[in-house]
Amino acid sequence: MLGLGLSACQPNTIEQTDTTVKNDNYNENVSVTQTDQTAITGKPVVYQVFTRLYGNTNTTNKAWGTIAENGVGKFSDFTDVALQDIKSLGTTHVWYTGVPHHALVNDYTNYGIGNDDPDVVKGRAGSPYAVKDYYNVNPDLANNPANRLAEFEALIGRTHANDMQVIIDIVPNHVARNYHSISAPKGELDFGANDDKTNTYSRHNNFYYVVGEDFQVPQASNGYQALGGETHPLSDGMFAESPAKWTGNGSRLAKPDANDWYETVKINYGVKPDGSHDFPALPNDYANKTAAEHLAFWQAQAADDIPDSWRKFEHIAQYWLAKGVDGFRYDMAEMVPVEFWSYLNSHIKHTNPNAFILAEVYNPDLYRDYIHLGKMDYLYDKVDLYDTLKAIIHGKASTAAIATAHAKVSDIDQHMLHFLENHDEQRINTVDFASNPFNALPAMVVSTTLSRSPTLLYFGQDVGESGAENAGFGQPTRTSIFDYVGVPAHQRWMNNGKFDGGQSTSDEKTLRAYYQTLLNLSHSATALQGEYVELDTLQRQLNTQGYDDEVFAFSRFNNEQQLIIVSNFSQQHSKMFTLTLPHTLINQWHISQNTAVKNLLSTTQLARPLVLQSDSSATIDVQLAPLQSVVMALQR
Repeated sequence: MLGLGLSACQPNTIEQTDTTVKNDNYNENVSVTQTDQTAITGKPVVYQVFTRLYGNTNTTNKAWGTIAENGVGKFSDFTDVALQDIKSLGTTHVWYTGVPHHALVNDYTNYGIGNDDPDVVKGRAGSPYAVKDYYNVNPDLANNPANRLAEFEALIGRTHANDMQVIIDIVPNHVARNYHSISAPKGELDFGANDDKTNTYSRHNNFYYVVGEDFQVPQASNGYQALGGETHPLSDGMFAESPAKWTGNGSRLAKPDANDWYETVKINYGVKPDGSHDFPALPNDYANKTAAEHLAFWQAQAADDIPDSWRKFEHIAQYWLAKGVDGFRYDMAEMVPVEFWSYLNSHIKHTNPNAFILAEVYNPDLYRDYIHLGKMDYLYDKVDLYDTLKAIIHGKASTAAIATAHAKVSDIDQHMLHFLENHDEQRINTVDFASNPFNALPAMVVSTTLSRSPTLLYFGQDVGESGAENAGFGQPTRTSIFDYVGVPAHQRWMNNGKFDGGQSTSDEKTLRAYYQTLLNLSHSATALQGEYVELDTLQRQLNTQGYDDEVFAFSRFNNEQQLIIVSNFSQQHSKMFTLTLPHTLINQWHISQNTAVKNLLSTTQLARPLVLQSDSSATIDVQLAPLQSVVMALQR
């Protein structure tokens, strides 16, 4: 029914070179292993993997379970077999989520790591966005915690050897309440080490302070107890912090609310408490200037005008680039001033011009500033496209809303990364989203093919993971990011490291094959890097019989390839109609009576003819089963 069929995944040839670079604001030469991003053909596909969950084969899933009880994945679980399996989904970049060492409840004191207080840790495994040491990695992920950094460096090498690039998180807006690096290079001081704590704000302070008040652990709500009520020597409702710091989400209370990001503290970027800026402003015309010109601007500023936090994060980014990391995903980027991003990203691009830079930004009014002034490569297309597709699946919006949402970002469409799942969002296979993983396939086709932007795939999405486990902190509907837990559908596909679907259900295998076919079109269908013309409005103007609010059609094309893409979002009803192409496309595509189309999502469907009409338009008969999409390529 869904027209499945595997297309060959052609491996990309990515050469690695060692380049020594000198950063003007860093006190040592660094050897940077770069991968040649220009060797990647087609649209990027980012595979996001929650690193501690990916390789875990334990199926216990006890609420608030320990590592011994529930298990944890390791860097070593990303074997060549595993990485080739990831690669088979068309992946160009692997986003290893949760790599920097963050606060967690486990005892690593034998390795010189201080214990974290459960009163300021969410869950047992901890939030990956409460980083406590930016110069090392999560010890949970290593076979030998003493060797954890070398084990991650080996994973970087394996990922490169399997022709994919590496992305990790940087979280500039906040750090763990108990940040302390035991691994920082010589001369790198901890955040807050030189702060003047007698002032709420100072330009070179790394934190904001509630002067004269000590931090108090929030009052728990809804019966919440740290570690589910388990006795722990540090779980006493107290955490020593004097004076109190502002909380990560901006709360200025010494005792934040239980719904605040109380496990983190906000970083000061030279933004005064009244919101005014205490750093140089970018001239307005810098929206049209290159990253190199942005770098020159910052290098021309007086050293004292650059807030200390800016330099600290620039050094952190350079440290990971030197390890071979190819790019970064920035958490809550809009909570940090755009000038800082200009500063950081221009330095990164100086070191590695092909670095992949992705930012979490949800305010559409800020998109263009963060792209053009902040020099971001990609932003989440969440508020427009994702929310629209979800509303259509819920029956709350017409498919006509897709064209409207896309038009809002038509000038920056290549910068707007598309997704249906990530670690923050509900799993598709929940009643809160689509109830069934197949119900979202039309949305996935549209999301993947609508623009020139990259596509993000979250691990387990391709086999219909439901995220239904009660792991501890928070409620199910997304796979827990706070606790140790197994991921059942993914574990069935993983099949104890064989990655052959040996334990998967028939539906899971069918879904996986569909994702492979679709995402590999990102590389093989060159038209997806070309132009976009929506066909939806024309069908509605013509009152095309059978074309309704559950169908969406558009075209993508370049000189080499012309595609017509049509999706049926209905879960119950087939659709039959005659699709009309405008005469402008007929002329541009040089369509003749001998032109036919073939569905690239199917290996069995035969080519269908296009019919030229007397009014210089062309038509094609379309028949779609429920939830079916077609990607029709012109054949001559």
